[in-house]
Amino acid sequence: MRIRAVILRTLRQFRRDKRTVALMFIAPLLVLTLMNLVFNGSAYVPRIGITEGAADTFGEALTTQNAKVIPYPSDEQAEQALEDNKIDAVVSLQGGKPAVKLEGSDPTASRAVMSVIQNAAASLLPAASPSAAANADGSASASGNGNGNGNVYNGNRNGNRNGNGNPLAQPEISYLHGSGDMSTIDHIGPVLIGFFIFFFVFLIAGVAFLRERTSGTLERLLASPIRRSELVLGYLGGFGLFTLAQALLITWYSIKVLGIVMTGSFGYVLLLTLLLSMTALTLGMLMSAYASNELQMIQFIPIIIVPQLFLSGLFNLDTLPDWLAALRFIMPLYFGAQAMTDVMIRGQGWSGIAADLWSLAGYCVLFTLLNIAALRKHRKI
Repeated sequence: MRIRAVILRTLRQFRRDKRTVALMFIAPLLVLTLMNLVFNGSAYVPRIGITEGAADTFGEALTTQNAKVIPYPSDEQAEQALEDNKIDAVVSLQGGKPAVKLEGSDPTASRAVMSVIQNAAASLLPAASPSAAANADGSASASGNGNGNGNVYNGNRNGNRNGNGNPLAQPEISYLHGSGDMSTIDHIGPVLIGFFIFFFVFLIAGVAFLRERTSGTLERLLASPIRRSELVLGYLGGFGLFTLAQALLITWYSIKVLGIVMTGSFGYVLLLTLLLSMTALTLGMLMSAYASNELQMIQFIPIIIVPQLFLSGLFNLDTLPDWLAALRFIMPLYFGAQAMTDVMIRGQGWSGIAADLWSLAGYCVLFTLLNIAALRKHRKI
């Protein structure tokens, strides 16, 4: 009977807490749907720029592959398009030999480019030559040692030794950003740094501010002459110092101890860390105003945080449906993660990340104003 009483009491609690029940059923379905859309997306179509001289030699072979081939009248224009991230690679002739220059910051794009190059090389082989067939097999095996780190053409090149008649048999491979030695963590490290900063600051700020409210501290402060704006800014200053210290520790440890690649200015990384942590702090405080307990606050994670991870750039967004990929522009983490990638891998400065910085600052101001408005419902006097 006592066990039955406890069971009934628990069921009544859930029945009264309709929000918790709804999140328990809806949140897993939302996450599973996002995972299905992300991992079952369409195959990535690489964007390959080809210069005028190279187009005459093997432009037709590249066009027949599953790629978007864009001709450029000069090497300079192709290089500029690669720098602007409008294309994933440039195929050109250097001293009469084929050369492939990869953008290098996205391993998915690099693997797709080299797969197109290998297939184009195989299509140029004489169909009747026995050694050509062996050479095609050897060329195809070059993709076996990619290891997901961008080094996708340093595999077994021995199969190409007999491919003297194939202009694409042994292209010169170079990288605009990074190198063939970059590991997977180097490629996704900037996104993960941004995600962990955002996630932990959001969680800690939300739970801490919720305790201020449930313990009665917030109500007593609101009963005093203090203004709501002063209270929010005071909380931001107090919580912000600790959350900023946590974010700086994550960044320093990732770059200096774990050795994640860092080609840009560490000062810009610190600035991004500050804006990311303040945005997560204000968002966590805002969500805590609509949570009744710690359980409800934690249940905001699959609704608020997980979608931002999927749309942050950790996975190539070009493979997603257009309507889903467009949602990234309302995700603060997307702007922070992309700016971190631009600084740490592409080595860009203020001009390259200014738009992302202003976007994060705008979100921070917006969430701060919403926090001030949300305190109105807690002020009884």
